[in-house]
Amino acid sequence: MDRIDADICIIGAGSGGLSLAAGAAQLGKRVVLIEKGAMGGDCLNYGCVPSKALIAAAGKAQAMRDAGPFGITSVEPAVDFAAAMDHVRSVIASIAPHDSQERFEGLGVKVIRARGEFIGPRLVKAGDQEIAAKHFIIATGSSPFIPPIPGLETVSFLTNETIFENRTRPEHLIVIGGGPIGVELAQAHRRLGAKVSIVEADAILNREDDEAVEVVRAALLSEGVALHERAKAARVEPAATGLRLHLDNGGALEGTHLLIAVGRRANFDGLGLDRAGIETERGKLKLDAGLRTTNPRIYAMGDAAGGMQFTHVAGDHASTLVRRLLFKTPAKRRDDLAPRVTYCDPEIASIGLTERHARDTVGGISIARWALEENDRARAERDTHGFIKAVIAKNGRILGATIVGKGAGDEIGLWSFAIANGLKIKAMTAYIAPYPTRGEISKRAGGAYYTPALFSPRTRKLVKLLSIFD
Repeated sequence: MDRIDADICIIGAGSGGLSLAAGAAQLGKRVVLIEKGAMGGDCLNYGCVPSKALIAAAGKAQAMRDAGPFGITSVEPAVDFAAAMDHVRSVIASIAPHDSQERFEGLGVKVIRARGEFIGPRLVKAGDQEIAAKHFIIATGSSPFIPPIPGLETVSFLTNETIFENRTRPEHLIVIGGGPIGVELAQAHRRLGAKVSIVEADAILNREDDEAVEVVRAALLSEGVALHERAKAARVEPAATGLRLHLDNGGALEGTHLLIAVGRRANFDGLGLDRAGIETERGKLKLDAGLRTTNPRIYAMGDAAGGMQFTHVAGDHASTLVRRLLFKTPAKRRDDLAPRVTYCDPEIASIGLTERHARDTVGGISIARWALEENDRARAERDTHGFIKAVIAKNGRILGATIVGKGAGDEIGLWSFAIANGLKIKAMTAYIAPYPTRGEISKRAGGAYYTPALFSPRTRKLVKLLSIFD
């Protein structure tokens, strides 16, 4: 068996592993990158890229239905579902070269396409090679969690890892799970002509602001997505249509396709954690604030590190590890500074605390808000559903923000910047926003925070007193 000596060995070529490998290699380190599946990981092949491509196709179809108010005849689009999936595959193919084995080998990375496993505290086996390294990184990502629903083994079902291979439009897609993945794919399929039902044991998007979720809920219902909230999947069985899903409230749904979207679990199976001296706790790796495991030579990143499962979080983990391992600075993970976006229509984007969480944990907060119906760009586009809501501490520091509406994911970046830099709400009044843009709502929300004090009797008296200097 061949032996390779490296500075850094990364197990997993998803977004985080690729970022770290590229950075370390370009800084002169000997890097080994191990990947048993497709280069690019979940984000490129099963997650962010294909889902957003499908959402874009669905948006074009919906625009044809909604054209009437603009003086353009509304029509029901003729959807070629297989061609829409071809679009998805073409987008993946256009990005794939950036994540390819060839590109990373060109950067000087040793890429091994095999399953990696620890065979000792400082030794990994991959195929017919053993890799000894100064530091190892677990970047193995996550996989869909399949709940123990009785009868599930008797029917075919899809996950986010297989749904983009389906080239036949579902007659009736049943989605178990009303989180971001479930809601995004449900709406996209509905807009592409499928009948769609969501089954969610709690409320849909239950980690987000309640008011913002209500805006999304209304949009889904208006488009014909059937919502079965606070209903659990009790059992499933084959049916003439394809399958029958029984709910714990006594109801039942019959559909042609079933999508399981109830969350994801980190990939640790077969990794040999015990042989490496890596401890876990409640199914997660025990990590310190610097992403280090209980073996001081081994770190984790991205979904494998637990916490928020976002590509941009994995990217920030890569930055943290570059600073720690290469520049020897005491960098820490910063997951709490990561924004969250659900790419339904309207989008929900948030950063930091929601109002509900802040009232439960902080208290004494204030809310700054502005409605999109007061925004001229939204009026011009006849898309005024939504608002911005910011959570403000007593000292004016911004604790969190939620935006629901068209392009919310693009607008939340300003609030992420503010929170990352410890800015107060006054900062949102100090800049000039271009007109007419939806971005004005952030400045308007900042101004609304000060409105009660600005136009108070005390301020009026001050202005009157100052008038003696006219």
